[in-house]
Amino acid sequence: MENLRNIAIIAHVDHGKTTLVDEMLKQSGVYHENQEVVERVMDSGDLERERGITILAKNTAVRYKGTKINIVDTPGHADFGGEVERVLKMVNGVILLVDAAEGPMPQTRFVLSKALELGHRVIVVLNKIDRPDQRIHEVVDEVLELLMDLDATDEQLDSPMLFCSGRQGTASYSPEVPGTDLQPLFDTILDYIPSPVIDVESPFQMLVSSVDYNEFVGRIAIGRIERGVIKQNQEIAVCNYHDPDAPAKKAKAVSMYEYEGLARVPVTEASAGNIIAMSGIGDITIGDTICAPRAVEPIEFVKISAPTMEMTFAVNDSPFAGKEGKFVTSRQLRDRLYRETLKDVSLRVSDDLDSMDAFIVAGRGEMHLSILIETMRREGYEFQVSPPRVLFETIDGKKCEPVERVVVDVPSDYIGAVIEKLGKRHGEFVEMMPVGSRTKATFLVPSRGLFGYRNEFLTDTKGEGILASVFERYEPFKGDIARRSTGSLVAFETGESVTYGLFNAQERGVLFIGPGVPVYAGMIVGYNPKAEDMSVNVCKRKQLTNMRAAGSDEALRLVSPKNMSLEQCLEFLADDELLEVTPKNLRLRKRILDHSLRMKALKGGK
Repeated sequence: MENLRNIAIIAHVDHGKTTLVDEMLKQSGVYHENQEVVERVMDSGDLERERGITILAKNTAVRYKGTKINIVDTPGHADFGGEVERVLKMVNGVILLVDAAEGPMPQTRFVLSKALELGHRVIVVLNKIDRPDQRIHEVVDEVLELLMDLDATDEQLDSPMLFCSGRQGTASYSPEVPGTDLQPLFDTILDYIPSPVIDVESPFQMLVSSVDYNEFVGRIAIGRIERGVIKQNQEIAVCNYHDPDAPAKKAKAVSMYEYEGLARVPVTEASAGNIIAMSGIGDITIGDTICAPRAVEPIEFVKISAPTMEMTFAVNDSPFAGKEGKFVTSRQLRDRLYRETLKDVSLRVSDDLDSMDAFIVAGRGEMHLSILIETMRREGYEFQVSPPRVLFETIDGKKCEPVERVVVDVPSDYIGAVIEKLGKRHGEFVEMMPVGSRTKATFLVPSRGLFGYRNEFLTDTKGEGILASVFERYEPFKGDIARRSTGSLVAFETGESVTYGLFNAQERGVLFIGPGVPVYAGMIVGYNPKAEDMSVNVCKRKQLTNMRAAGSDEALRLVSPKNMSLEQCLEFLADDELLEVTPKNLRLRKRILDHSLRMKALKGGK
């Protein structure tokens, strides 16, 4: 298959993978002359477009000099590392993208180590060389150091290096010579990445590396054909390496597709080496092997890293339950959560043994779980979630917890505050490096220590800091960590917030709501600087007498309320609090709504 190449683009978040794929599509003639093109066309999901991040790996294909290049665009966030790990099984080489200013970051290290373990060839691309703060020569050295750190082979250390601007669509072999188009990149892919070694004579075999879902045809299996040829409507068998005793399931290859540009093109026959999508197999899942019935041989599948964090999803039981959501019952919630595990391999869902209406959902990080919460609320689900909890493991009889490698890139004036805060959270300082007027530092911090820290970090660095983390390893339990230094302002009665009540409450702290918002007793309406909860009555109206007119309320000035994003709400939650999620609102609340019962529980707890 000399005229075929399979590559994945891997990088840290925001280093420009999807933008580079855009330009590769444009310059390979996928679009018509006058076709209107959206930016970051591969990020097809609403959430991906809004947040500017890739959540699910996507496939596309371009043609260059008669060769078909299958490209997989992968996520950069550590929380979606499960996506990257399995996608690398489909390809023969990777393009490693590194920002010419930021240099290698934690996720760069993580995805590169996975690619090197599989023995893939690597093309190093320094992207964003047109940034005013680029430091190309230092970053080249950092990349080589990283390759040596990760025990790369001599051939991998000798990887070709290109200098690109994804936005301008240029690539060159030297930073001194500006490029005009991406031709050097395409040529390097053809010359350096090997074509798949194929065996067309043996019986058909394919590992499912990704699963798509479509309302009309159901589940669609995506993977690379390892050997043999498959024809439409051919009988097939499905087996799994990790379940050797289960009998192979019989099925039929109803329809098959190959990738051409952004489209899936139906084909009647596909041979080894190609990446295809196949529908017609009902309960296919990632890691299954599809093979010819006469040779049922499962392929070993990379074991996805275990989740490090969990949350409880439960039926909403607040006074406002059922008013805003379309799906509110435990059966609907259960079906939806278990359906998510079919296409997200790094998610685990189990029934909560203590409650019929609650489910334990474990994932790779806060971002991983918050994307699921946001997706579900947009679909019309209403539920409540607990604060995130890390998953402990017992190793050699000791209680161990997940530790993350954290890299911060901050203006040098603020590095002291960051070191102090991470030190309080049992962070272990690893190294520090000045980069112009900024400082880049690495720490090993328990995952628990990062809960609620990102908000503080942005405040401490005046919004100019960059913080990235990736799971490193399990280490013995580090001791208690203070979660939050502020207390909650809790609504005392049910009603509608009014200016007079809010005006009195804002003297106690920062409010999350403005006037005219329905509230219930036990709902959190703000926070106060002291580390204890305070009850406030935001529904309190001014008592009118013949001396005081209703109109004199207009003189009261309210401070703008603080609007919290979903991630900020999850970071804010204390252990005795929950987040109520509906399609229209996010409401923070106490687990026990009644004030007197809450006080009793508090005294009992002490």
